[in-house]
Amino acid sequence: MGHVEVHILGQKYIIKGDNEAPEYLVQLAEFVEGKLKEVYATAPHITPLKAVILAALNISDELHKTKKDHKSISQSIRSIEDQTDTIIKLFD
Repeated sequence: MGHVEVHILGQKYIIKGDNEAPEYLVQLAEFVEGKLKEVYATAPHITPLKAVILAALNISDELHKTKKDHKSISQSIRSIEDQTDTIIKLFD
């Protein structure tokens, strides 16, 4: 089990991952810290709890948009595959 020490907004955390490389865990922590800094940049006097909640909502928004885009792209690929199969059958 991998673990690594990271710092998010000056706070030390020991992050553990079952099969994750330490570098990946550091990347996750840096991503979270970046999202928190974005929140603080727009609302510098916000409480830490509210900042974390807003950062989590922003990350959730990105995740759901990415899933929606992935689904749309997957459907487009399936459609292209079906069209390609139809064209190939014309030449058989």
